[in-house]
Amino acid sequence: MNRFKSLDIFRGFTVAAMILVNNPGNYHHVYTQLEHSSWHGCTFTDLIFPFFLFAVGNSMAFSLKKIDETPSPVFLKKVTKRFLLLFLIGFILNIFPFVEWNSQHQLEWLPVEKHRYFGVLQRIALCYFCSALLIYYLRDKGAVMVSILLLLLYWLFCYIGNPNDPYSLEGWFGTSLDIKFFGASHLYHGEGTAFDPEDLWSASAAISQTIFGYITGKYIIQKLAGKKELIYLLVWGVALIVAGYLWSFVFPINKKIWTSSYCIFTTGIALSFLTLLIYLIEFLKIKGPLYSLFDGFGKNTLFIYCLSGIIPTICNFILIPDTRQNLWDFTYQAAFGNWTNQALGSALFALLFVFLNWLIAFLLRKNNIYVKI
Repeated sequence: MNRFKSLDIFRGFTVAAMILVNNPGNYHHVYTQLEHSSWHGCTFTDLIFPFFLFAVGNSMAFSLKKIDETPSPVFLKKVTKRFLLLFLIGFILNIFPFVEWNSQHQLEWLPVEKHRYFGVLQRIALCYFCSALLIYYLRDKGAVMVSILLLLLYWLFCYIGNPNDPYSLEGWFGTSLDIKFFGASHLYHGEGTAFDPEDLWSASAAISQTIFGYITGKYIIQKLAGKKELIYLLVWGVALIVAGYLWSFVFPINKKIWTSSYCIFTTGIALSFLTLLIYLIEFLKIKGPLYSLFDGFGKNTLFIYCLSGIIPTICNFILIPDTRQNLWDFTYQAAFGNWTNQALGSALFALLFVFLNWLIAFLLRKNNIYVKI
């Protein structure tokens, strides 16, 4: 089999899950598994970004099929163009809609000093670019060896950066470097202070995760022929989960600083989940409503991801006259505001938004419209 549908379903599941956890009806009422760990630990939400990077690696196994036949200038032009476009789109999403309400409820341009440089798409762009270069110039074995080295070096840098408190929000070495090179105002402030979870310094482990996804995708394409190879994948998945968990005793699992143990642990879960999908879809030929849902998200992935960020931003920006609410909060309150279980209402509102995005993806696919870069 040259094309495994399970890889598309894996990617579609990840996109749907990302939309779900990013868009609760009320951020003050969210189930624990639908929000990130406060610091150390791993929730369902903490799995989604590494799943995305693992899926990016899987896709690279297809896009880099003819890597041996591609001249270096052509290859560099291709990956550099995609890197710049992804990074630029991510940056534009960060500052969209480019204006803000001031204290007098008047619109003014978003000041340049508030522009955030990093973000989800920017990290994906960086991981794609670096992974592609390592794979092209070092080939598979060299890229894997560098990935392992990056994980170990990152652990070392975390420790020597602040031996007394290396893995805390205040003690992690990357924040001081971010402030020095980029300025505090250009960083994420969701933790109540200047700290960016998608910065450069924690990207090394994320790059390794992308390469592991590529190696997995290539193995599936070239060698997966029966249950024996599938069991081999599952064994690796379980082994990585155990290895990541054991490593966490000295290097805690932490999504926000993307620790090496977090990389290994979540790669193992991603690999195990993908193995399950392959068994159900490729071997047992099982299909159903969830299959159709995730398959829809597997197409136009970038466009749907961007749209799922633009719609809430616009809704949060539009103020409802004679109220103190924006359109997003107003709609949630009208639909679920009186529910006793507000966490359930918040989750159902997010699910409705997932369905809206799926409907758009379905219509695009039905009309053979695919947005790619």
